[in-house]
Amino acid sequence: MDQTAVIGSRVTLPCRVLDQKGPIQWTKDDFGLGAVRNLTGYERYAMIGSDEEGDFSLHIYPVELEDDGTYQCQASPTNDGQPALRSRFAKLSVLVPPQKPKILQGDFLITTEDRELVIECVSVAGKPPAEITWIDGLGNVLHRGIKTTKELFDDGPLYTVKSILRVMPRKDHDNTTFTCQSQNAADRTPQNAKLRVEVRYAPKVSLRIRSGLGKNGRIVEGSELRFKCRAEANPPNVEYRWFINEKKVIGDYTTEMIIHNATRDLHDAIVKCEVHNDVGKSEDTETLDITYGPQFRHQPISVETQYGATEILQCDVDGNPTPEIRWYHEDSERQVASTPNISVVVNHETAGRYFCKAHVPGFPELTGYANIYIRASPSIVSQRVQYVPDEGVVKVKCTAVSVPKADSVVWSFAGRELNFSSNNTPFHVQEEYTGERVVSTVTLLDPISTYFGDYNCTVTNSFGTDSVIIKLTAHTLIPVDWQLILIIGGLIFCVIMIGVIIILILHCRDRIKQPRPRTAQTQETDMQETDSNADRYRESDRSSNLSDVKADIRAGSSVSNAESVTALDSEGEGSTRGVNALALAGPVPNPLGYRYSADYTEPSFPPKNNDGSNNNGYVPYVDYTRDYMPPTTQGVGASRESLSRIPSGGILASKKIGLSSANLGSSTPQTTPAIDPRFSATYGNPYLRMSAAEQLRHAPHTAVPGVTPAPPPYTQAMRMNSLNTLNGAGPQAPLSAHYITGGPNGGVATVKRTSAVGTLATHV
Repeated sequence: MDQTAVIGSRVTLPCRVLDQKGPIQWTKDDFGLGAVRNLTGYERYAMIGSDEEGDFSLHIYPVELEDDGTYQCQASPTNDGQPALRSRFAKLSVLVPPQKPKILQGDFLITTEDRELVIECVSVAGKPPAEITWIDGLGNVLHRGIKTTKELFDDGPLYTVKSILRVMPRKDHDNTTFTCQSQNAADRTPQNAKLRVEVRYAPKVSLRIRSGLGKNGRIVEGSELRFKCRAEANPPNVEYRWFINEKKVIGDYTTEMIIHNATRDLHDAIVKCEVHNDVGKSEDTETLDITYGPQFRHQPISVETQYGATEILQCDVDGNPTPEIRWYHEDSERQVASTPNISVVVNHETAGRYFCKAHVPGFPELTGYANIYIRASPSIVSQRVQYVPDEGVVKVKCTAVSVPKADSVVWSFAGRELNFSSNNTPFHVQEEYTGERVVSTVTLLDPISTYFGDYNCTVTNSFGTDSVIIKLTAHTLIPVDWQLILIIGGLIFCVIMIGVIIILILHCRDRIKQPRPRTAQTQETDMQETDSNADRYRESDRSSNLSDVKADIRAGSSVSNAESVTALDSEGEGSTRGVNALALAGPVPNPLGYRYSADYTEPSFPPKNNDGSNNNGYVPYVDYTRDYMPPTTQGVGASRESLSRIPSGGILASKKIGLSSANLGSSTPQTTPAIDPRFSATYGNPYLRMSAAEQLRHAPHTAVPGVTPAPPPYTQAMRMNSLNTLNGAGPQAPLSAHYITGGPNGGVATVKRTSAVGTLATHV
């Protein structure tokens, strides 16, 4: 059987002969090696085994390249006529590992990017021929651009293998190593040859905008832009050049370039950074996307046309992003289109001014307008009466609307056409055309009254004529400004309405404050409130001591001249703010509800201190003689009359008092001889002025009468004094203050009695 052996190894070619008769030998390439086991002349060859076993295997060690060949084991014929025996041929192939490969360009090579690089690798003396593999510096096995050739040695079965690699070096290959690996079946351990490559390449440029971008990644008009240009090159000595739209930027710019004001003219411009080195140049570009507000490329154009014609209005606006266009008709104030161009069928409703509005987010809105004029005869719109100013130049103006443009404007005065071309004329004319309007102004060079009067202005165009009489007068009238009148009138109306509202509010408040009509139910409620208040009086009475009474008489004032009315607070609590509030040991509510000062006489002691500082024009008059007289009984009668005049539903109605006749008949006034009886607490305390029956009616309500505490001792004495007062024995407050006033026409003075009631207070 065929065998392979690596050079230097050992190999055994087996051969077994049964019933061996004749001699045994091995042949190589049909040449006999000998019939003895120790093959003479072949030191590395031997037949191993034993005759007994019939083993005649050929053993070769060490195997050399010359051992490569065809071997056969043969048995020679015997004398007894046994024929010769031969085995099959056995092929012995000797394998030789190749020598270490070699790169012919050496171990270092300088090359240029994008220029083809040829690398040769040779593997010598290999059997079988060597297998060569190429690996680049990134660890990638290369399969393309490889050509391999095999050459057999002239003197032996060895091969030389040459592999040629053609590669296009890139920047990534710079400073990397190409590897040539060689191996064959004799030795699968690869042997390497390496080549380090330095790649020279043109600059690799990266351009970006460093600053100036908006939130949405766009450039806002007016921003400052900074560009950053990065370059990698070998060799690293580079030169920078900047271009905008292929126009070189002047300046000492290297890795950065600045545009201080990014205008809309730079929109879609190409900024290029170009970098050079010894190998070459390369570049990178950036296209500018600048956002800017709307701007008219061409303003909307007004048109003059015939009635019924169709006209197109254009709104040619530039902006980034594309502006949103809206058309509005001034007369109707409604949006008529949202496209740059609109088509209008001209009539009296569609004629007029059209507004084109363009909007770009983040920028002010742009507005333009165009007019559609209907061709017609001119129309004069000047004021028919014009006035001569007090100072300055005297002018007469004739303003007309004329579409198409007016052909002529003719002036005449006093029936004669004015000739402005004459040097002796006292007039000068000037015409101004603005859109559809023509303004013809006649200036009087000699403004005398002779030239005041009626001027005829006639305007003519190709469609007709209009003529008006303009009166120039010296009587200057103030022109009526209707807008100002409307504003002033509106303000006056607002003031009047506010006044009416305030009056209504005050009137409603007065009505709310008025007392409601007294009915039987309300009278009963008042009686119940009085009962409740009486409990408080007794409580206050129990906790107080006998005290002196001081009269707090108001000075004469505008308030003093009016009728004095005193009411309880809304909560029924005693209040120090009331005019007639009485203070005992604490706040004491007034059970009378309302007190009318006319029902009581004016106290004469102590006299009022009227200094005349606030007396409504009255002069105080004091009758001092009465201060030294004893009190009369007139006041008691007045008090009785006052009590009798209280309505039947009142708190102190005479029918409900229920005074005992025995008490009235037997009561006598108790006074201290040294003290004026007018200071009695009976007069100052309205509760003590009640009858005994009335006080009992207002006694505290309790389930157990015995529990109710008795009133203080002095209360009974005060009750007796109250009864005596009602019988006429009580003190009388005489009138001692009067006001002397003049008559209506400065006549005889009259005396006016004051009706104000002084405030009384008790002090413990």
